[in-house]
Amino acid sequence: MAYNYLELVNQINRRLNEVELTSVNFASSVGFYAQAKDAVNSSIRHINQTEYNWPFNHVTQEDVVTANTVRYGNPDDAKIIDANTFRIKEDATLGNDTRKLRVLSYEEYLEKYIQYEYDADNGSSGIPNFVFRTPSQEYGLVPPPDKAYTVIYEYYRIPVDLENHDDVPAIPERFKHVITDGAMHYAYLFRGNSQDAIIAKEKFEEGIKNMRSLLINRYDYVRSTFLPSSISSGRLGAATSTPGAAFD
Repeated sequence: MAYNYLELVNQINRRLNEVELTSVNFASSVGFYAQAKDAVNSSIRHINQTEYNWPFNHVTQEDVVTANTVRYGNPDDAKIIDANTFRIKEDATLGNDTRKLRVLSYEEYLEKYIQYEYDADNGSSGIPNFVFRTPSQEYGLVPPPDKAYTVIYEYYRIPVDLENHDDVPAIPERFKHVITDGAMHYAYLFRGNSQDAIIAKEKFEEGIKNMRSLLINRYDYVRSTFLPSSISSGRLGAATSTPGAAFD
């Protein structure tokens, strides 16, 4: 069976002895079928809300920057951006090597480097060494780039609800039983069956616990998510890393 929105909804229908939906009538379904669809999305939402750093929500982004421009918008679906992953991609055509960027606090940027926003056209641009976060959910580069470099960074996205019958969840298929248990909890609530809803919720929470153990807690390290309040050096020298920095 395909692993998609339709099949997840039909698992609920089978468990509750309801007629299964098809790709033809899925979009127009009403009544309990609409509730079953909502139940699946509610289950997935709950899983995603329990941890921001599920690996299946991890994204590697590449932005081609603009010469003499300091600030750039974050992806619309970004929840947590790992500031410690910003780097300039090697480009033989542009003549640059890979360079990891050092994290600045916004306060230090304003104190020491704000002039780059006004002097970028006057020979102050170059290969960026630093990255900073702005209050308006942008990131900035210091010095401003003098060429169209490619900036790579990583983030955790905010997932969207399933909508079409053939939409596939980001959650790996091996955990579809967890989605189903959560959806059954919500389906029972829709039907006013509180006792079975409690049992389904217990199975659901146990499944999330197992997911966490397999996908997150198996690592030997814990990544912190603070943004350093300051960087000791004010020179635009070679970039060094700041462990654990993140934009959220």
